Amino acid sequence: MADATYTPPEVWTHDAENGGRFANINRPTAGAREDKDLPVGTHDFQLYSLATPNGVKATIMFEELLEAGHSDAEYDAWTVNIGEGVQFTSGFVDINPNSKIPALLDRSGPQPVRVFESGAILMHLAEKFGAFLPTDHTRAEVLSWLFWQVGSAPFIGGGFGHFYAYAPEKFEYPINRYAMETKRLFDVADRQLAQTRYLGGGDYTLADIATYPWFAPFVFGAIYNEAKTFLSIDEYEHVARWVKEIAARPAVRRGRIVNKAWGEEDEQLLERHSAADFEGKKF
Repeated sequence: MADATYTPPEVWTHDAENGGRFANINRPTAGAREDKDLPVGTHDFQLYSLATPNGVKATIMFEELLEAGHSDAEYDAWTVNIGEGVQFTSGFVDINPNSKIPALLDRSGPQPVRVFESGAILMHLAEKFGAFLPTDHTRAEVLSWLFWQVGSAPFIGGGFGHFYAYAPEKFEYPINRYAMETKRLFDVADRQLAQTRYLGGGDYTLADIATYPWFAPFVFGAIYNEAKTFLSIDEYEHVARWVKEIAARPAVRRGRIVNKAWGEEDEQLLERHSAADFEGKKF
């Protein structure tokens, strides 16, 4: 049965009463709403994030760099509670004018450098440390998969995730539209991973680091209520093989709990300042 017809007004206006789960923070404007500085640690890299799929990309990247022996990649990770609007404080907006996590301040050079958007953070770190991004003919393939993921995330999160799990009302058309697109994206990855061990076709790279945090929760049934069943995620056997292999990596196991503010207490690490912070944690 078709949904009731909605006729858009001539001029759209913001209706805070009809914003769903995130109505208290969503507005059609940018900029700081509160004058407040961010905490700063001792390391060159200051990460301000939350363990959402996009946030986990950055913490996995840092932990992979450290696992690979890049000791200069030590970082301080600070939790940004997006439900409380920390991303709209002046300190955060100074680093990311788009008010989204993750955001990174790199103080390793002569001048501090801000980096925002998860894909940009992965590329910045890969190029700085010469890791997880090939320099030979396979570089273009890896970057293609990285930008494929960056471009597809809004369909999965803001599209499928919002209308299936978070919207105040359920409507058939948007759920069908984004369910179809999410399944198509899984099929794209599944076909690639039927031929190659990793997405880029060679070694483990930032393309895998970027994509894993979005696909793994579906495979493990840990995102958007019953989405795994609804989307028949078990159909994508090559994605499942790839997800489970990456999930076993020590750096991935550590990175997934950094800035995590929900679940069991021993699987949360609100702040990360050294490897010692993982002691006593399940990861």
